[in-house]
Amino acid sequence: MSAGNSCHDLASDRPSNTGGRRHYVALVGPPNAGKTTLFNRLTGLRQKVANFPGVTVEYHIGKARATGGREVFLIDLPGIYSLQPRSEDEEVTRDVLIGKKPDLGQPDAVVLILDATNLHRQLLLAAPILDLGLPTLVVLNMADDLAARGGSVDPAALAAQLGSPVALISAATGAGVEKVLQFLEGSVARPLAAAKRVELPILQDLPGCRRWAGQIGRQSGYTAPAPPLWTRRLDAVFLHPYIGPFTFLAVVVAVFQTIFSGAKPLMDGVENVIATSGNWIGAALPDGLVRGFLIDGIWAGVGSVLIFLPQILLLFLFIGVLEDSGYLARAALIADRTMSLVGLQGKAFIPLLSAYACAIPAIMATRTIENKRDRLATILIAPFMTCSARLPVYLLIIAAFIPDRPLLGPLLSTQTAAMLGLYLLGFLAAIATAQLLRSTVLRRQQSVFVLELPPYRMPNIRSLGLRLYDRAVVFLKRAGTVILLVSACLWVLAHLPYENGQPAKLEQSYAGQIGHFVEPAIRPLGFNWKIGVGLITSFAAREVIIGTLGTIYGIENADKDNVSLQQALRQDLSPAAAAALLVFFAFAMQCFSTVAVVRRETGSWFWPSVQFIYMTAFAYLSAWGTYLFLNR
Repeated sequence: MSAGNSCHDLASDRPSNTGGRRHYVALVGPPNAGKTTLFNRLTGLRQKVANFPGVTVEYHIGKARATGGREVFLIDLPGIYSLQPRSEDEEVTRDVLIGKKPDLGQPDAVVLILDATNLHRQLLLAAPILDLGLPTLVVLNMADDLAARGGSVDPAALAAQLGSPVALISAATGAGVEKVLQFLEGSVARPLAAAKRVELPILQDLPGCRRWAGQIGRQSGYTAPAPPLWTRRLDAVFLHPYIGPFTFLAVVVAVFQTIFSGAKPLMDGVENVIATSGNWIGAALPDGLVRGFLIDGIWAGVGSVLIFLPQILLLFLFIGVLEDSGYLARAALIADRTMSLVGLQGKAFIPLLSAYACAIPAIMATRTIENKRDRLATILIAPFMTCSARLPVYLLIIAAFIPDRPLLGPLLSTQTAAMLGLYLLGFLAAIATAQLLRSTVLRRQQSVFVLELPPYRMPNIRSLGLRLYDRAVVFLKRAGTVILLVSACLWVLAHLPYENGQPAKLEQSYAGQIGHFVEPAIRPLGFNWKIGVGLITSFAAREVIIGTLGTIYGIENADKDNVSLQQALRQDLSPAAAAALLVFFAFAMQCFSTVAVVRRETGSWFWPSVQFIYMTAFAYLSAWGTYLFLNR
């Protein structure tokens, strides 16, 4: 990939350093050089590691202990190819390095992480970084990969050429990391020598900068590693114009089929644990409001959501494996062919892909898109992608209303096909909306998409484990805060007002009154007042509707034994209404947190208001059409 004006001279823009603040060192480097992996190893913090540009869109600070035990603050800056800002993430890195962030000042030192297997191109960033005049350690990462593929480099010779210390390390294995810790110790213990300023005319000349990088590499004895034969063979399949898309489709089908079949025993186990523990707690408590609150309110509400944790974690496990292996970067190139048809560049695929986890980081990741119209279009369509909060809703309704039968033998079941259809619905809605935007208010010429493909690698077990741990913590925190709070408040509303010392019947309670108030608006979709209450509470978070329905049906069926939420829904909803509910959730923007992030990223309430109204209307009309069609 071209580095653009990577060698732009920033010395004149650099303000003086400020005193009276803590000591910190900036970590900077191109995407995929292993910068965040090194940051995690040095600080012990968990942070998502991706094989393509665009995931880290803000700087992150963590504490590390140098060899002498001194504390150093490290800043993990967004991956960049250039210090000439073309996108917001590059602007963040530039501003931190030249001291334009008032809360940070200028770094005391810099650790520049470069990919040792691609040194000729990576050295293009070294010139402007060294020109900053800050004490700099040049880290050549992926030393193990360099040696395994027959490459070599002389760190001492390269250090002499650059005028800065050089360390050859492997952040993944930890080999050589002690040299980085020694540099950090020195940066705190004593003032380090500034980097050798690159005063050459090549700072204003990209071809000259490339010649300089090539010359530096040759004089340091650098031998580029041979590309692995199996990488070329895999790319011949995955990037084939016809085989590639079918391979991607097969991977997606396999993932969802495994989610349904592989997670079922785990889900049954979680359900049994929740039911058994609920019965045990219920038996230990006397009949009354406290028992009803804990069992029919909290336990039924939160427990009905926790059942889906195994499937969500299994989905993120597959996404992590595909991402860390380098395959998803190839999927971005495949998607570019489709996205270009609606005026979006392939770079939008990166935040749209992360929207399958959550729309909030996806919207923040659009900062990597240089063109403002492209970025705004991506922000507006990102919530259409099926996030993990929709997954429990899909799983509940599909399991309740669609029998699990083979469709293509063991390769595809009816439930898997239904789930894939919902994911496809969200994607098609996003594409159609993008086409509408790019042909009207956000019209512009098609931009070129360039992406540097990372090498194929074996996924790191530790990284995958930490990622799943983080997702489980996030899910459990939401279940233990938002869903628990909603379930508790809903149980109270479902028992008020008291008359003659007795709680109101469910339909006459405050919760029932709210549901009946919105019921006329949703009755054309086949929904009753209970679903109406769930739709209202789900604006806090989409999966809250499951906890809401769990609480409502838990109260309603408190005198009945072992009535599952699926059974209760089958008694209350027709298949057409269930399909309409799925379609509504596929399109509706039921997440106030996402609305707030869109407001922050666009700088006004106009676009989030338009987005919310459009998606809600689109969801309502689509659900209404689905209900009418199935009830013909």
